[in-house]
Amino acid sequence: MSTTAQDPQQVMNEFPPTADAQVTKKNHRDWPFSQWSFQNFGAPNNTVMVPRGGEIHHFARDESRLSELRIGGQSVAEVFGANAADALVVVQGDTLVLESYWNGMDAHRQHIWYSMTKSLVSSIAGVLVESGQLELTKSPSDYIPELKGSAFDRVTVQHVLDHATGLAFEENYVDPQSDFFLYYAPALNMGYLPGAADLQPGQSEIYGVYDFLSHFVKPDLQTPPGQRFDYNSANADVLGWLVSRLMKKPLNDVIRDAVWSKIGAEHDAYIAVDRAYMPVATGGYNATARDSARFGMLIRDKGVFGGERVLPKEWLEHMVDVKDSDRQAMNINPNYSKADWVAYQDMWWVLDDEAEEFCAVGIHGQVIYINRKTDTVMVWFSSQRDAASTLAPEFPVKLNAARKVANYLAEQ
Repeated sequence: MSTTAQDPQQVMNEFPPTADAQVTKKNHRDWPFSQWSFQNFGAPNNTVMVPRGGEIHHFARDESRLSELRIGGQSVAEVFGANAADALVVVQGDTLVLESYWNGMDAHRQHIWYSMTKSLVSSIAGVLVESGQLELTKSPSDYIPELKGSAFDRVTVQHVLDHATGLAFEENYVDPQSDFFLYYAPALNMGYLPGAADLQPGQSEIYGVYDFLSHFVKPDLQTPPGQRFDYNSANADVLGWLVSRLMKKPLNDVIRDAVWSKIGAEHDAYIAVDRAYMPVATGGYNATARDSARFGMLIRDKGVFGGERVLPKEWLEHMVDVKDSDRQAMNINPNYSKADWVAYQDMWWVLDDEAEEFCAVGIHGQVIYINRKTDTVMVWFSSQRDAASTLAPEFPVKLNAARKVANYLAEQ
């Protein structure tokens, strides 16, 4: 069942650590350094806070409900622990039925979400859609004049939400000579390039992420918008820009006011900022596992938490309103031909639109799994070695286990 043995953490374990054990800006996404940095993301990166608010929402607990379940001869926790997991929380209804941690992670430590952040920002965008401030059929450049003439001028907001924008820019995490490494990651301030962090405003056309979006990203003229799903983080940064511009406040304050202060979170969260200190909508959020599960419950319950309406119901039903064109957009991308996803909609990965089963996913195996039919939310954080999220070998093992857990709980 397992694909990766969990070796003991061998970094940042002395005072001071040896040179070989030192986490740096350059190595913080490389395993095993990532096992430490993913739980301490503010050390190698710049961040801003997202404060919690209100009374803490406490879970009922019943961890006996999964005690008899075996998957390939292993307990649920053993499956996840053997496949690069750092944390696992399982909630059905309002009851926490499993909670486990590895690699120094615990209930009070925030973990990087990476691209699960996209789903959070998309969920909040529904407030603007419901109010009529953001129209899905309009171009992002109708709201952000700086995007006139860019690759995002010819697309709609819905194309951005579905990563169907037909961009010429390719997101490559492993080639140090790629545009991602040379331009996007340094602008995000989440990647290492010698001297990049010392760049000052005005010294380059591309300083922060907004500069990258408006001046660098070009359209692929061979791929019409809406034709093909091509995962590209630049879309989420456009959405984050839209949300901040229309709500007239930085994204960390948007998240605090719209969600984080309203779900009974136990802990403050924080979000990485780009070189211009703008919050990174594509992948900068950090939160504890239990608080992440609280957010998942908000989405599972279509925007209601603790009996109060927080986010629009219709918008949180929209991501599972999958059309044939959405399925086709994913099917024509060979990278996802063998995956379980049926579509990518509103920056959520859809597994089963009829069961309303879908996920937020981060690049190193961070997942918020939601199954409305079984009333289940599962959160797992990982430090998978490969920057490949759904294509990494550990990923389908955990996802398949999660689906079995959800069905098992529904039958109890």
